[in-house]
Formats: sequence, structure tokens, C-alpha cells
Amino acid sequence: MKFQSTRYIFLFAVAIAAAPFLLASTSAFSAFASPTAYSSPPPTRVIVTGAAGRTGCLVFSLLQNNPSFHPIGLVRTEKSAKKFIKRTNASLEQVVVQDVTLLAEGDDVSHSALANVEAMVICTSAMPVIMKRSIVKILCLKLLGRKAGMPQFRWRPGHHPEKVDFEGQVAQINLAKKIKADHVVLVSSMGGTQPDNFLNTIGKKPDGTGHGDILLWKRKAEKYLIDSGLSCTIIHPGGLKDNPPGQKTLVLDVDDTLLDSKERSISRADVAELCVSALSNCRGKHVVFDCVGRDMKKGNMATIKNADAALLDFLKKGKKYDYLK
Repeated sequence: MKFQSTRYIFLFAVAIAAAPFLLASTSAFSAFASPTAYSSPPPTRVIVTGAAGRTGCLVFSLLQNNPSFHPIGLVRTEKSAKKFIKRTNASLEQVVVQDVTLLAEGDDVSHSALANVEAMVICTSAMPVIMKRSIVKILCLKLLGRKAGMPQFRWRPGHHPEKVDFEGQVAQINLAKKIKADHVVLVSSMGGTQPDNFLNTIGKKPDGTGHGDILLWKRKAEKYLIDSGLSCTIIHPGGLKDNPPGQKTLVLDVDDTLLDSKERSISRADVAELCVSALSNCRGKHVVFDCVGRDMKKGNMATIKNADAALLDFLKKGKKYDYLK
């Protein structure tokens, strides 16, 4: 009996001594097992402007399918909102109807969908409309065996480059500051260093008057964004094509040097993926780059760079865009 009593006393003493360690272990396990202790952070709320357009819609869809993001689409009219919802399966809470060309600095932007937005992707751009008369003229000249020239374009009333690509984008940048977004991705265009680029002639009359200079107005908006104090990524794609992503390797550079190459186009889908990659890899930075897609040699598909690989490689090189050119 004396032996058993001694044994019980010994076990009791061990239990008392071990109690703090057991409690600590239990607490650690409870914290680990708790569904809230190590829960993933809430998705980043991102507003995509021009979301009803081809590039904007692709950006929204990519974000919609990525659990790290919660996108909100900004569209110009109720009609475009209906089409946008049908194409993306967005909820009504994910759509804001607002003509960005009508946004004034003092406007109320207290829409509930804009609450806690952390980033903005700007995909708006003036879109030229082909003049049908110029097509008829070209066809007639070709039938006569004469030099036909190029078709002519115009802008829809009130939607010329100065209004959309400068004033509209300035309004969106101001909106980003007002709702306290901390990063803006702006989809612009290559050619900003070339005042004589053909795209700048669209909308101009033979005497040089009219609403043209789309690349110059875009460049002016870019400079406004850089001077705004917001961290930003400015993307200058080459000619946009409606091809699937990942078919070409993405090449990034600066200062329009890619315009000297034979391949100067890029898929809209690849541009959309660059936008999403920028939201993950460029926050807190000022990053500006040009981008095109290039064919790879047959049987060498392993060398294709997707958006993440191309952007990370560009960031490592530390190249800077020169706005003094």
C-alpha cells in the first residue's frame, strides 16, 4: 500500500508539473484549428472601368475567376450594363453605371459598390468609327485601277480623344484618389513618343484641324497619373488582336523601341493577363512598359513567356520609361 501511495503521489506531481505545457499545447492547437485564426485575407476589391469593352471585359472575367480579387465593373450606359452582365455573369452589386466623361471633381461617388476599393484598372479609350463614304470611294478607285489610299475614320460626337482619353481618364484617376484606391493600372498604347504616328491623324481634317492626336492625349493622361501620387502600372500594348492568350511569348520593353520590330501586335487576352499580373506584382511601385507578342520557333513552346513571367523578368531588369522623349 505504501508503494502504491508513493506511486500515486509521484504521478500527481508529474501531472501538476506538466499542466502548463499541456494547456499551452491545447491553446496552440485550438488556434491552429480555429477557422478564423489563419483564414485567408479577403479578396482585393478592384474596379474595372470600360468593363463593357473588349479588353475591360476580359480583365473583369479574369478577376472574377480569381479568388484573390473581387471585381466591380464600371460601364457607360444601362444598355451596356445589360450586355456586360450577360457576358460575365456579374451580379447587380458588381456593376456601376457612369459615363466617365461626365465625372466632375466634386461629384458624389458614394456608390456602395465603390466602398473599400483598393485598386482600379482603366480600360477606357476613344473608339474611331469608319466613314462608309471612304469605303465606297476606295472601291470605286480600285475598280478604275487607281491608287485607293486608306479608309477614313471619325469619332462619335462627344467621344473624341481629348474628351475620353484625357479628360475622362483624369476624372477616373481623381476618382481613384477619392475612394482611396492605392494602385491604378492604365491600359494605354504604344506610339506616345511619335507625334507623327498615323493614329494621331484619325479625326483630323486635311488642314490639320479637328479632334485627333489620340496618342498624345493618352500620353498626357499618363503623365497626370504619374504625378498624382498614386502607385501605378501603365501598359502600352501594340496593335490589339482578338486571339486567345498564351499563343505567343510576351516581350516587354520601353520608349517605343518595339515599334521597330516586325511583330508589333498583341492579344487582348494577353494584355488582360498583364493587368491582373500587375495588380499582384506592381503594387506600391511606378511601372511603365510597352508589350507585344512574338512567335516562337516550332517545337519550342517551352520558351513562351506568359504574363507573370514576362512582367517579373521586366521588373528584374529595372528598365524605366522616359517621358522626356
